[in-house]
Amino acid sequence: MLFVAGVDGALLRWSDLLGRTVGPLLARGTPLSELFHPEDRGALTTRWAEVRASATPIQIRGRILSVGRGYRPVACVVRGASADGLVHGSFRDLPPDDGALDEVLRLRERERILGALVETLPVVVWVVDPRGVFTYHEGNGMKVSGQTPGQLIGQNVFDLYGDESGALRRAMMGHPGRALSEAHGHAWETWVVPVHDTTGQVQSVIGFSLDVTQERQAQQVLQMKLDVIEAQQRVIRELTAPIIEVWDGVLALPMIGVVDSARTAEAMESLLDAISSRSARFAVLDLTGVQMVDTKVADHLIRLVRAIQLLGAEGIICGIRPTVAQTVVELGLDLSAIVTKANLRAGLMYCMQRLRAPAPRATH
Repeated sequence: MLFVAGVDGALLRWSDLLGRTVGPLLARGTPLSELFHPEDRGALTTRWAEVRASATPIQIRGRILSVGRGYRPVACVVRGASADGLVHGSFRDLPPDDGALDEVLRLRERERILGALVETLPVVVWVVDPRGVFTYHEGNGMKVSGQTPGQLIGQNVFDLYGDESGALRRAMMGHPGRALSEAHGHAWETWVVPVHDTTGQVQSVIGFSLDVTQERQAQQVLQMKLDVIEAQQRVIRELTAPIIEVWDGVLALPMIGVVDSARTAEAMESLLDAISSRSARFAVLDLTGVQMVDTKVADHLIRLVRAIQLLGAEGIICGIRPTVAQTVVELGLDLSAIVTKANLRAGLMYCMQRLRAPAPRATH
């Protein structure tokens, strides 16, 4: 199936076999690319400049129109003739089991998928050679920077953007990587992948830059909210377990609400620090506002009183409710060595009396 076309790709003459194959759609002036399947036209268009500039034959595999069969797989060979400025070519049917065409179709399907992603997602796909010079630069993500496809081709990536993370230079040494950066007022997450030649040398690096500005802003807002929540929780913890200096040398710690192991451990740390810094002699733990304790909490309270004693002070527990007292008895906890009082007033009176009591005289 032979044909002759002009340098613009318009068909001028063709053999009878090609005419019978394509059918009435074939007419003088029909672009050669129109004979190809829409998915296969890109290959011809891409290499047409080579056809016009050289007399070397170029082979392209694809599918062309066929009367009654839709499209048929062929190998197309085209060659420009410098004498008359025309392009001569031929189509040859490929066997049904030709693996080369299947591979071409798979590659074009990948290209179609990649093209859809690049044109839709906020990404920029780029390629640089071993010197860092852009050889490819496409993507929908360029809209935010006001750039156009291919604008950076021929420019050096290091001169334009640097490489603070070192990920690109490591990729040029054969190690893929990922980096976060700021450019054009936006935040970018970039993956860089080295491409090796047959000798194992890096011949280029593919970059995939995703605009993550909105995600970064959302993370910052979320972190601010978490900081506010943490600050509020800290204030709540301080309010639910405030350490009050009711008298010189006397501290009171009212426990309110649900008391768990975490709150008891925080209260222990705060109270022991206060006793040490204020040189307190007594620490009153008021459990009037506590409805229930478990084994771990009760054990924490007992250890807290013992820790107070180790600091040279005396710990008093007051305001134990009946339910809490029942739990302590059922758990078999021994409070005989700990001073307990009915309420906070009784506990403070105990401390006042001990403070007023004269110190025992030394005997000889």
